[in-house]
Amino acid sequence: MPQYDDSTITEAVLASMARCDDARFRQVMSALVQHLHAFVREVDLTEAEWAEAVEMLKATGQASTPQRNEFILLSDTLGVSMLVVQLAQRRKAQSMQGVTHATEATVEGPFYWQDAPDMPMGADLATEMPGERTLYQGRVTDIEGRPLAGAMLDVWSSDGEGRYDVQMAEPRMLGRGRLRTDADGRYRFWSVKPSAYPVPDDGTAGAMLRRLDRPNWRPAHLHLMVRADGHVPLTTHLFARDSDYLDRDAVFAVRDSLVVDYVRQPAGTAPDGRKLSEPYSLVSYDFRLPAARA
Repeated sequence: MPQYDDSTITEAVLASMARCDDARFRQVMSALVQHLHAFVREVDLTEAEWAEAVEMLKATGQASTPQRNEFILLSDTLGVSMLVVQLAQRRKAQSMQGVTHATEATVEGPFYWQDAPDMPMGADLATEMPGERTLYQGRVTDIEGRPLAGAMLDVWSSDGEGRYDVQMAEPRMLGRGRLRTDADGRYRFWSVKPSAYPVPDDGTAGAMLRRLDRPNWRPAHLHLMVRADGHVPLTTHLFARDSDYLDRDAVFAVRDSLVVDYVRQPAGTAPDGRKLSEPYSLVSYDFRLPAARA
């Protein structure tokens, strides 16, 4: 019978993967085992500490719902999500000429909700949400500035008080919607100006942040996924320039190119003809998508 000790068990686990015919999966799992075993040795991990880690992972799964993924929040707050995004961007830059002109990506976050309602151009996505009315407008183009007609924008955000619809006692879709660009690649929709907010601290990610004495705040931002046939899909944010926490985002996701001005407008007639009795904000931003490689 084979006998393993702390100096031989790693090689034994690696050897057990030799028959795996998925080369990439074998590479990833082999590296995971090597780094995980090296970590255990480096910190001289105790049985009690490992048991606590296992319980944390179990609790992370238990805290997750179809509308809230605690594992994503844990990944975000450890910087893993953003690192994966940055590595993907570097790979694109290496394989696609001119991709540096493309809009930068950032993390998806834990509150994406699939199958948001389809909305017409100019729709108000947040009629029932508190916050300053905001008109978002711009174009979706390729990296040369050519318009992408029929591109889809999947949009969601918190309200003006920093709360998402999924955090309601009875969650229902608010502040979300999908719309398509017109023949000139233009988009336009109304929502609210979001607020900075603390990431949920009632789960394992919050417990970790408290124990590390780390702030759990995110700067104000709007989420978007942008898709167009034949082009690389984009998941990104638009960050409010006047928000707190731009320099200490709990999930390390702020990128300078995604920081925008919310330009204050007086009450009256908006550019799309809507009449408002109170001041509102205007945000203009163009999204550039690189062509997908076959």
